[in-house]
Amino acid sequence: MKQQELNHQDKKDMRLAGWKNSYWVRLLLFALMGIIFYVSLLGPLVPQKYDIQLGQPAEKTIYAPKQIENEEATDMAKEDAAKKVPDDYKNINFKNEQAVYSVYSKINAINGDIETKFEDKVNLYRTVITSVISEYQAGIIKNFSDKKLYSEELIAEIRQKVNDQTYKIPEEVLYKVPRLTADDINEMLPVSREIVARLMMDQINDAQTVRAKVAEQVNMSTLTKASSREIAQEIIKAVIMPNKFFDEKGTNEAKAKARESVKPIYINKGEELIRAGTIITQDKYDMLEKNRLLKDKANYSAHIGLLLIIFLCCMMLYMLARHMKSSIHNNNSQLLMLVVIFTLTLIVMKIFGIAQNVQGPNIAFLAPVAMGTMLIVILLDVQLAFVSSVLFALFASIIFDMEHIQPFDYSYGFITLVICCSSIFMIQKASQRSTILKAGGLISFFSVLAIVAIMLLSNSEITSKEALLSLAFGAGGGVLTSMVVIGLLPFFELAFGILSPLKMVEISNPNHPLLRKLLTETPGTYHHSIMVGNLSEAAAEAIGADGLLCRVGSYYHDIGKTKRPSYFIENQTNIENPHDRIEPELSKSIIIAHPRDGVEMLKEYKIPKLIQDIAMQHHGTTFLGFFYHKAKKLAESEGRDPSEVTEEQFRYPGPKAQSKEAAIVGIADSVEAAVRSLRNPTMEQIDSMVHKIIKSRLDDGQFNECDLTLKELDVIAKTLNEALLGIFHSRIEYPSDTKTEVKANG
Repeated sequence: MKQQELNHQDKKDMRLAGWKNSYWVRLLLFALMGIIFYVSLLGPLVPQKYDIQLGQPAEKTIYAPKQIENEEATDMAKEDAAKKVPDDYKNINFKNEQAVYSVYSKINAINGDIETKFEDKVNLYRTVITSVISEYQAGIIKNFSDKKLYSEELIAEIRQKVNDQTYKIPEEVLYKVPRLTADDINEMLPVSREIVARLMMDQINDAQTVRAKVAEQVNMSTLTKASSREIAQEIIKAVIMPNKFFDEKGTNEAKAKARESVKPIYINKGEELIRAGTIITQDKYDMLEKNRLLKDKANYSAHIGLLLIIFLCCMMLYMLARHMKSSIHNNNSQLLMLVVIFTLTLIVMKIFGIAQNVQGPNIAFLAPVAMGTMLIVILLDVQLAFVSSVLFALFASIIFDMEHIQPFDYSYGFITLVICCSSIFMIQKASQRSTILKAGGLISFFSVLAIVAIMLLSNSEITSKEALLSLAFGAGGGVLTSMVVIGLLPFFELAFGILSPLKMVEISNPNHPLLRKLLTETPGTYHHSIMVGNLSEAAAEAIGADGLLCRVGSYYHDIGKTKRPSYFIENQTNIENPHDRIEPELSKSIIIAHPRDGVEMLKEYKIPKLIQDIAMQHHGTTFLGFFYHKAKKLAESEGRDPSEVTEEQFRYPGPKAQSKEAAIVGIADSVEAAVRSLRNPTMEQIDSMVHKIIKSRLDDGQFNECDLTLKELDVIAKTLNEALLGIFHSRIEYPSDTKTEVKANG
């Protein structure tokens, strides 16, 4: 047993050792794909270089290979925007009414002191009034500074301007202040506060202009004494101060913001940089040098950018292939096919890109850009086709870009993406080659719609002739795409041994020579194969596997029985079982030979390898218990040691199922045969039989080499049970109280 396991592992290692599963070959194929992308996109994306000499005339007109900033025009626009920004002034409410109150309170206190002489009071007023106002102002400014309400520069501006505009009360007025009575002060205080509040409501840049209005305001007040009006005027003038200050920092910030808001002025890609014959000045030479358009300057950045684009595209495909459920993540043959599809698609795009220079931009709409997507859907995977469609749209936007305003022309990219995605939805479940023609019609329809949308959004004027020509080419592109795909499909199927859905439908035709042979020579096996196909397809679709592959594989899985049809029970109608006359070892050899015989016949008729694999693997290394026990009994009856008969001698040679589809066909094969052997199967018997067979194969390790999960096995069991109940419903014994109703309903 151990030796057999070792031999089987050796065979498996040999299968995996080939180039189709080599990691290094996979990396080499992705590198090859990157090189193909680089060569295809090099011309459109890497700008041309010129042999220019300083002080010499340009030999030909030079156009901008990319969008280039016009720095001189941009700087001028920024300065113009900064000049339009007005100076920033801050208006500050000092609430100087409180200062008025403090001044009058101080005067009231000094005048009320009878011990202080008149001359001493006059001397005090020379400094006290100004100091009270200055202290108030300094406190307000310090509060601004402590709370950081304004910038340090503005605080300094406020302090400086307030100090510069301090008012000095005349000497003759100071001699009148000590004579004020308490009643005079009480009468002057509210009037002074009201006038200060009224005047300070305005924005004051120069306090002197506002102080000129004080006399008029006081004369219009309720004060009757001439001395009171005179003193009040001077105190109000002293309290009045500027409240509008120039904010240099805010102004500079606003100007800087205005400069930043100016959008750069560009010379668009394709616009004239230097006209032929123009003398190359230092400025023009520096511009060419800065943009790496001189032949002696290596344009590494464009190459690096192109390499980054290619790296991202290849990485996208690599990560997708790595996480896909299909076999492309470890099958280099399929990856090579993907490389070929991309190469052919890019070649077609380049051909039509060259034709654009002769026939005009409209010819690009005729390009069969969706052919790569359709081939990937049919031959590989739908998910991969969606990602590839994005890449094809990207490549089309680069290759078909004639205006060279941006690195990509969104119009061609958008149209390509639309027709590629529409082809996916139409072709993903194709079962006949006529479906490809229908998909071509759908591509034409969506291509025309996309072209109309681009025309309606275009700012340039389009003549009716150009519009009709574009629409005609768009419609023709869909037809051309379907024709190219139909022509290329046989090449891929033959060169890569691909079993496409279209191919599977073709070989599942009952008129195929092998299926006719199966029907005419082994009708029991043919019926059994049809039933297995129905069961396996339902089970496969329930877990997301390839249901069509399971159905077609089931049709051919027992084709080897046509070599010795009478030795298989489903073909033993009204004949004696030949196994009753031969030894169990010979019976075993005949039975286990049918997978190998079937593969040989399938190879002879060039049936794809996936079908061959199902035929070879559907029994795995399962155990032929009936002939094993028969051999044991025969050995005992002949006086031989029964222990010489081992289980290993009565097992199929394998290999075990390598795919979900092969495992599902094997389960359906056993289940159908087992349930068919029951005379009148009940619901419980069918359910028990299905679970018993699956558990037996699981315990025997028949699923160890495929990626079926326990959850999927439960889904398979449930699906097979439901399908079998539908097939054998007429044979199921229903409870007695419902028999009459069932018979009545058929």
